[in-house]
Parts: sequence; C-alpha cells; structure tokens
Amino acid sequence: MGRLTRRAFALAALSAFTTTGAAAASGGERRASTEMRGMWLATVSNRDWPSRPGLTAAAQRAELIALLDAAVRRRLNTVILQVRPTADALWPSPYEPWSQVLTGVQGRAPGWDPLGTAVAEAHARGLQLHAWFNPYRIATHDDPSRLVAAHPARRHPGWVVPFGGRLYYNPGLPEVRAFVQDAILDAVAKYPLDAVHFDDYFYPYPVAGQTFDDDEAYDAHGGAFATRAAWRRDNVDRLVLETAARIKATRPGTQFGISPFGVWRNASTDSRGSDTRALQSYDDIHADTRTWVREGWIDYVVPQLYWNIGLSAADYAKLVPWWAEVAKGSRTRLYIGEALYRAGDPTQPAAWQDPAELSAHLDLAAGHPQVRGHVFFAAQDVKTDRIGAMARLVADHYRQPAEPPR
Repeated sequence: MGRLTRRAFALAALSAFTTTGAAAASGGERRASTEMRGMWLATVSNRDWPSRPGLTAAAQRAELIALLDAAVRRRLNTVILQVRPTADALWPSPYEPWSQVLTGVQGRAPGWDPLGTAVAEAHARGLQLHAWFNPYRIATHDDPSRLVAAHPARRHPGWVVPFGGRLYYNPGLPEVRAFVQDAILDAVAKYPLDAVHFDDYFYPYPVAGQTFDDDEAYDAHGGAFATRAAWRRDNVDRLVLETAARIKATRPGTQFGISPFGVWRNASTDSRGSDTRALQSYDDIHADTRTWVREGWIDYVVPQLYWNIGLSAADYAKLVPWWAEVAKGSRTRLYIGEALYRAGDPTQPAAWQDPAELSAHLDLAAGHPQVRGHVFFAAQDVKTDRIGAMARLVADHYRQPAEPPR
C-alpha cells in the first residue's frame, strides 16, 4: 500500500497538514488466547510480493508461501493480502484484467490462481486470509492508453477522473459503486475468504493546486446535499453500507473490515475529534470513519496509527485512547495498525531507531480493553525485521499463539 500508498501518504499527511482487549500481564505478556495479530501483504508496485513481475508461477508461489511461513514464525494469525491493487485482479475475474504485478503485462494470465492458493495455504497454516481490495484506484499513472484495451476504465471513460498523476474511478457515480462491488463480490462468491478488507483510499488524498473533477456527477446526483463534501461523504458511506450488505448476503461468515487513516478529525475542528494536528479523513478524503464504527457498519476497524509515542502532531499515546473510546459500546472490533516499516528506517525520527518502540505500543494499547489486536505494515518488514523490532515485540507480547477473533 517502492510504497506508493500508505507510506507516502502517512508521511505526506503530517507534513502537509501539521508542518486488544486483554489486560497486561507481568513482563508485558498478554493474557490473551484470542486477539488479532495480522500483517498486510501489499502487491501494488510489487511492494511485498511478488518480488518482481514476470517470475514463473512456481517462483511466485514459493515467495508467497515464504511470507505466510514468516507470519507463522512471528506467531501472527492473519494475513491481509492485497488482491485488487489497481482495478485489476489476482484471481481469474470476469470483471477486471489480471494484475500486471504478476506477469508485467496487464491482462496476461499468470498460469495459476494466486488468491485461491493463498486462501488454501493460509488456512493450512492456521492463518486467516483477509482479501484486501482498493475500491477506486485505477492506475498509479494518468495515461488511460496504458491500460489493457479491454479494461473497464477504457470501455467506460466517463467513469474515470485523472488526479495527482493517477487515475481513479469516480465514487459519485452509482454505476461505479455497483461495478466495484460486483468485482469484489466475485471473489467473495468464489473463495472462503475470512474477510473483505479496504484500506484508506476512498476519495484521493489532497494534492496542492489540484481539484478532483467530479462536477458532472455532482450536478447529476448531488442536489439533495448542502455541500459537495457532504455528498462525497454520502457516496463513501453508501459504498461501505452496500458492500457490507452484499458480503453478508453472499457469504455470511465473511467479515468486512477497513483500515482508515488514523485521524478522523482534529479537536480544533470538532470537539469530538482527537488531540492532533493532522490531515482529517472526514474532511480531506470524505471518509466518516467514526460513524462507521459507532454505527457498527463494519465488523472491524484498523486505524493506521503510524506515528510514534510522543509525536506532537499525532501522538500514538493520544490516538489509541481516542479510538478506544470511539469503539466502546460498538459492535465494531478495534485493532491498531502499526508502522513496522518505519522501524530502523534512517529517514525516520529517533523513536523509530529504537527496537523497543513497537513493543511499547502494545504495552500502551494493552491498557485499553477495546483494543483487540494489532496489524503490522508490512509483510517484507515482518520477514526481514531491519533492526529486530518485530523480534522484540514477539518476545515481549507473542510468546504464546493466539486465535484471531471470529
């Protein structure tokens, strides 16, 4: 989610806008037989897997299994695999082309079924497999002619909005929302997925000096709303509610979870917001994440709290209790998204050079019973563990296996 998604935007959001439920035991070990211990496995731009496009099917499968085995070694219990990174598919989909991250050529079959294999191999290892779909991103470039000729975005150019050097489907078009759901539900119908997972990309993150051009859709569909922002939020709300309902109708045992940007609104904007000075998902990407949790529209939420304890603009120690309070009394389970990728990165602040930073996150979160686990970004970092931060965390908190919440 190099990382053209989460890493870039988590950093950019702060620079642009700011210049689980188990009690802690002695020694930091959780008394938990059930908690989320997950990792994201990103495929966009070959971030985590496959290591490069064009590997043989056998080599791709071997790399995938090695990452699943790394999860098991770290006593994790859930893998969140990105299966629709850019309006394409890592399974044989009748709606969208095969992803170019596999073969290097969009639409070219890789000779095997990555999603089907991932589900089977994860389950064989006692891991849950959550399928991660990006709803609206079409491409990480802005040239429609580079898409395969049969791509839905080329067959329906009116669905497409270029913005910030990328291509997006327009969330304001009902036909787009229906198509996105159809593409996702194809995988739900075909495979025993433990969950459908969305990340933080709904309307795109702001780009200075650029406007997301949805004038035509707003004129056609926005008349009932006082502002364009309210209409955009309603479009995202509809996607969430409709997707949740269709998942339950198709495969009732499959969960639906979302990992949003870690700040809903700042307290300076809204008294219900967090003590932060950061980008606001409610205002800037039109994602009313607090409502989704409070109303129980989703089964779980994993806010991306990709900041260290003590960071003035967005302090992990302030955001965990804020999210715990939001989740309190809701049916939506709260897990915390953790920035393992920052540990040992020389471009990061001093806190991230300390292998104990992430372990301290789990110590802090253990004091909030609403927090029912953690998810780590991302798989290659779980495997390579640059400065031993993951090994330290496992030794401190994951000495015993745990079952994922169901």
